[in-house]
Amino acid sequence: MKHDELDNRIDKGSTTTLVLDVKDPHSRGDAISKAATILQNGGLVAFPTETVYGLGANALNEKAVKSIFAAKGRPADNPLIVHISKWEEALPLVSSFPEIARLLAEKFWPGPLTMVLPVSSAVPKVVTAGLDTVGIRLPANEYAREMIRTAGVPVAAPSANVSGSPSPTSAEHVYHDLAGKIDLILDGGSCEVGVESTVLDLAGPVPVILRPGGTPVEELLKYLPDLIVPGLEIAETEGVPRAPGMKYRHYAPKAKLLLVVGEVDKVAAAIRKEIASWQARRSKVAVLASKENAAQYKADIVIVLGERERPQEAAQHLFAALRELDDSGANIILAECTEQAGLGYAVMNRLWKASGGDIIRAR
Repeated sequence: MKHDELDNRIDKGSTTTLVLDVKDPHSRGDAISKAATILQNGGLVAFPTETVYGLGANALNEKAVKSIFAAKGRPADNPLIVHISKWEEALPLVSSFPEIARLLAEKFWPGPLTMVLPVSSAVPKVVTAGLDTVGIRLPANEYAREMIRTAGVPVAAPSANVSGSPSPTSAEHVYHDLAGKIDLILDGGSCEVGVESTVLDLAGPVPVILRPGGTPVEELLKYLPDLIVPGLEIAETEGVPRAPGMKYRHYAPKAKLLLVVGEVDKVAAAIRKEIASWQARRSKVAVLASKENAAQYKADIVIVLGERERPQEAAQHLFAALRELDDSGANIILAECTEQAGLGYAVMNRLWKASGGDIIRAR
């Protein structure tokens, strides 16, 4: 996507979408100002964070928040995360902000950590899906914080994509999904982390991870020794989910994705066997592979996510890879498992969700 002028207008229907380059210091001020004005007036702005691009609206404007759900095709019982520009802005949004939340804010904010706390009456129920809690996050991305600070309102924002599809990590991804449905896309380049924030529930008697993400669980355990860390089945819930990503199929490519788990050598052997089997059925087969194993796969498409010992590389590349496979015409995707440590836990959670729980256990 090129930005030959400040206002690059995209019109696919009832809404004309602006695409503004916030990276250019000469246009940054105007871009942030326009984004802030749109938010103040009840519009929708897609903006970069360090995790993924968010689709933001004034969190205190019920009508504006409802338009997020309409643009994404998002179920109304899927709560939103509220973004702020400094930790003190969380206080009017919650009925209590315990000492542990203050400590974690000091250690991990700004950053990819969402804290779920008891909600105050200031937050419309559409934001929380009627729950008595709200997720609050202070993003590390400077463009996001400047936009929120300039708008002067908290910003409710899920990922800026069509609901259920791979999350966007570039302005191009947002353009593909939402051009003509929203008012503005702020182009801040590629996202550094690449997977959504960690969601930590502090509203109950014991802290619980609701969604693994950009803040590693191991770092949180240093301050929360009683932290409950579920397995991959964390993504399944009934009724109204307490956080995004807990109920509905997410991050899913168009093709069927099979997640292959087990010991490294056995996983590689199982994938080679699956490639041959699917190709015999004339399927176009793709593999999401580690750098170490990629050369041994004779699939139609092989995408390297990164080194096995560097799960942050897989996190950065995962959603872009799934979108690339959407455009490739692949019929079946075979994905190597990652180690469930650090960001590897978040990557495995996303792959598990993308597969719909369809797992091959390498023997």
